Amino acid sequence: MTHQIAADAPTRPRHPNRSLIAAHDIRKSYAVGSGTVEILHGVSVKVAEQEMVAVMGPSGSGKSTLLYCLAGLEAPTTGTVALAGQPLQSLSRADLAKMRRTKVGFVFQSYNLIPTLTATENVTLPYTLDRANPPAGIVEQTLAAVGLTERKDARPPSMSGGEQQRVALARVLAQQPEVIFADEPTGALDVRTGELVLAELVSIAHSPGRCVLVVTHDPKVAAACDRVVFMRDGLLVDELVGGTVQQVAARLASLTTREG
Repeated sequence: MTHQIAADAPTRPRHPNRSLIAAHDIRKSYAVGSGTVEILHGVSVKVAEQEMVAVMGPSGSGKSTLLYCLAGLEAPTTGTVALAGQPLQSLSRADLAKMRRTKVGFVFQSYNLIPTLTATENVTLPYTLDRANPPAGIVEQTLAAVGLTERKDARPPSMSGGEQQRVALARVLAQQPEVIFADEPTGALDVRTGELVLAELVSIAHSPGRCVLVVTHDPKVAAACDRVVFMRDGLLVDELVGGTVQQVAARLASLTTREG
């Protein structure tokens, strides 16, 4: 039986604003041998402006596949996805790539930094790829915001994992995208750095014109979000609004138990 959705917490209201992420009935299949395997079985989800939503579920439930489809990194087999009001299926590959450089930001556990570039150059990269100049002072400001002013000329191979993740976060802050996707953004970080990254993501999410969707196994990260949606077997099966760490952990555990 599906849990009842918790009552809205007073400090985490639902947002009646426009949807910056809107997916309807998306399915995703992959060819396996002579047949196909469907990973997503008709998922519909929306994330509003100034909202932070977590996606949780047992391993293999389809969380990462959903994120890739929502972010335009993979095309759904059927169904529709729109980012910032723009249907992705209507975009050419070049236009989709431009959207990911300008309107979409990524904070992944793998950092996705260029090892031969300095921290400053990695933060500037989205502008460089778009042949544009970043707003005056923004790169320095974002590196300072994540505590990396003294490491601005360092390259990723000489950085700790936490420093690399903070460079990735600074890149998103400097890029100023409307939609941010984060995949286990604190998974490889120490407690202090993880809290810094999470606080910055929450701040970004609650800024006008922006939203954040995060895939995580960490109940602490999920509890910092406005809403948590739970997946199992390629479907969204539950939702929790304004839950505590303990409530999120219990809900996730119940899904894992039922799956087993």
